[in-house]
Amino acid sequence: MDTFQLFISAIFVNNIVLAQYLAQCPYLGCSKERSVAVGMGVAVVFVSLITTTLTWLFQMRVLVPYDLTYLQTIIFILLNAVVVQCLEMFLKKKIPVLYSALGIFLPLITVNCAILGIAFMVHRLEYSLSTSLLFAAASSTGFLLALVLMSGIRVRLNTFRAPKSMTGTPQALIMAGLMSMTFMAFKGMI
Repeated sequence: MDTFQLFISAIFVNNIVLAQYLAQCPYLGCSKERSVAVGMGVAVVFVSLITTTLTWLFQMRVLVPYDLTYLQTIIFILLNAVVVQCLEMFLKKKIPVLYSALGIFLPLITVNCAILGIAFMVHRLEYSLSTSLLFAAASSTGFLLALVLMSGIRVRLNTFRAPKSMTGTPQALIMAGLMSMTFMAFKGMI
């Protein structure tokens, strides 16, 4: 698979949220407002790139050479936690509005299964560092795209009159299912 196909595939065909079904909690929780969705998406892109770099280097330089691959999950979560803590301190100091808007979802990036899923997929598919970074950028951009699209739909649905039992989470779940089916149409592209 060439670079362009990998990039398009990770964003549309194998979207981390809509095809792989990872990171549903922040996808549904942060998609109520567009600004929060964009902030969370950009934070995930940033954390994903740094975490993928660190996990790839740690895997290739420490875990594999010393036959410690059984520690992979713990190490990946720890590396992700360090990156998220640094990001959290930065946002709290420099962008307090985004920090307060993200709320509980910012620390949850630590165990965001999209970021951990990307790190595990990179090693399972045995990508080089450059291909790993491209895959991480494309996958997290797919997360950002899904989040922004969902926030646009949810903002529009707030003006729509629906039965009380169908507002909020039920509406969001139905829309997530419809978006997932829509993104399945991209499977024929690649």
